[in-house]
Amino acid sequence: MSKEIFEIRFHGRGGQGAKTAAALLAEAAIEQGKYVQSFPEYGAERQGAPVKAFTRISEKPIYLHSGVTNPNVVVVVDQTLLKSIPVTEGLDETGLLIVNTNDTAESVKNMVGFNGKIIIIDATKIALEELGRAITNTAMLGAVEKATNIVDFEALKSHMLKHFEYHLGKDLAEKNVNAFERAYNEVKV
Repeated sequence: MSKEIFEIRFHGRGGQGAKTAAALLAEAAIEQGKYVQSFPEYGAERQGAPVKAFTRISEKPIYLHSGVTNPNVVVVVDQTLLKSIPVTEGLDETGLLIVNTNDTAESVKNMVGFNGKIIIIDATKIALEELGRAITNTAMLGAVEKATNIVDFEALKSHMLKHFEYHLGKDLAEKNVNAFERAYNEVKV
């Protein structure tokens, strides 16, 4: 970690699970004894509207009370946001941009003008194949985990399984974990 507080900003649309992904990451970090913050930022709550979700993870207490403006990592859950909002705002060239797309990293670089490291993953394809729906948050978490190793892989997987089993049932929980593991294994870092 280059900073005392590791900060991740997720960009997605309402209903795609960016808020849930940010929360799952934070909850897994709590289980590992870390200090965290995780919260969303959005305007009128409606499916399809742009949303941001933030996660901060630290070994020490966190006293900030603002959105993440200088993240270590930016995660773009919906590639259509690349053209409509400044997703790389505040991300310096030592940071990491992770994008759900079937485009190339070079294409993403040209679109957003970011010269740092860009990781791409076709999370939509993975979600459709594993879940039968284009809900990409767990696949994107697999890419985040592979790129950052910010929490223990097995602990995050276990937490995710428990969370989704409670909220969605065993079958969907296992499908979400499969999407997570598949993205973790397929992403190139």
